[in-house]
Amino acid sequence: MSQKRSYFRFTTPQQRKLLFEIWEQTGNVTKACSQAHVGRATFYYWKPRFDANGYAGLEEFESRVAHKLNRKEESIEQSVIAMRRQHPDWGKLRMADEMAKENNWVAVVSPNTVRRILRAADLWPEEPKAGRKKASERSAANR
Repeated sequence: MSQKRSYFRFTTPQQRKLLFEIWEQTGNVTKACSQAHVGRATFYYWKPRFDANGYAGLEEFESRVAHKLNRKEESIEQSVIAMRRQHPDWGKLRMADEMAKENNWVAVVSPNTVRRILRAADLWPEEPKAGRKKASERSAANR
């Protein structure tokens, strides 16, 4: 049997309004959820906002976009930058390992996070752009 997950689209403001109107009329969460075609978890997710702001709180929601992924504390970023300035020949892996060594071999940052921090500080070399060779480059290479 397939373990395929069902997709449930996000609720609309109209659905949320209907959900809480029915709930206020009947006092029955199950009935309100059934008629608004939402799960009980949705009701309990929106209930604190409804209690705080009423129906106006059901209109808009916070962005679903992830924010500040893999962001490290300012002190960690500064230590990565300082380490790069002290040892410009070290790569991202060596720097991540040295930081872990200072922290009893518990990882503080990943090598790719080191690269991201250094790239933001303009301390990481620009990577060459990959792409197709032009016809003149191919003919020169074949000579």
